[in-house]
Amino acid sequence: MNQLAVWIASVSGLTIATSLNLVNTAVILLFLWAARPLVLRLVWRKTDNARTRYEWRRISGYIAATLGVLLVGRIWLKDFESLAVYAGLFSAGLAIALKDVVANAAAWVFIVSRRPFTVGDRIQIGEYSGDVIDIRFFQFSLMEVGNWVDADQSTGRVLHIPNGMLLSAPLANYSRGFRYIWNEIPVLVTFESNWRKAKEILQEVATAHDDQRSKRAEKTVKEASKRFMISYSTFTPTVYTAVKDSGVLLTVRYLCKPRQRRGTEEAIWEDVLDRFAAAADIDFAYPTQRFYNGPPRNPEA
Repeated sequence: MNQLAVWIASVSGLTIATSLNLVNTAVILLFLWAARPLVLRLVWRKTDNARTRYEWRRISGYIAATLGVLLVGRIWLKDFESLAVYAGLFSAGLAIALKDVVANAAAWVFIVSRRPFTVGDRIQIGEYSGDVIDIRFFQFSLMEVGNWVDADQSTGRVLHIPNGMLLSAPLANYSRGFRYIWNEIPVLVTFESNWRKAKEILQEVATAHDDQRSKRAEKTVKEASKRFMISYSTFTPTVYTAVKDSGVLLTVRYLCKPRQRRGTEEAIWEDVLDRFAAAADIDFAYPTQRFYNGPPRNPEA
């Protein structure tokens, strides 16, 4: 390398020390550039899991970049250890001029260290909801759910959200702590219907579709209560009664996983429709108007 540095110095007019630094920098960058694909290729041979592959690709990129900065910095800066001192002098100016960039970087550190969400989690941040598919230094990406699509189904759009939004907007994680959500199905029957029988049918259908979810949810709450103040008295499906303008409202409340909301709701509705069709004394309610055809009233009477 010394001979190569001497040749570069003779051709370019640079000093030998500078030429040697250039050679060493090139060697380090070439090594990191070649080593990362080799490591990833070994990982690819060991596993077909998409999540594992993604984590290795992401983490190896961070490690390569960090090593590059440290090794190249030590070559070009004699007192690389004092770099933090110089960085502190510019921090105030950078915070004002590049506040969005700094906020995104700070939020990325928070995401990596505290892990409020990881790839694969379903989250809602502000008005945006979706499954986390990528986390980068300045932004993270969501596969959007909801919006114009009912029951938290995917829209097919990918949302790229600045990391800094995490510091100012509320974050809800469907996949951490209590891993279930409460879903409700409103069923409106007429006042003339046998609403008690309808309520029994709804309770039977909801219980039949519970599929041990309430027991698994109870175990999940016990684990989550070690970290969060979560407390529920009941986990089994429940049917609540209320009176509305058009009839008696029976609301089925049950537990389901976030990604199974639409499927469970469809299955319950199909059974309810079959059971109600077989019951002659139960009718669905809907807004109606009644007109009475009688003799004209005598205003003088």
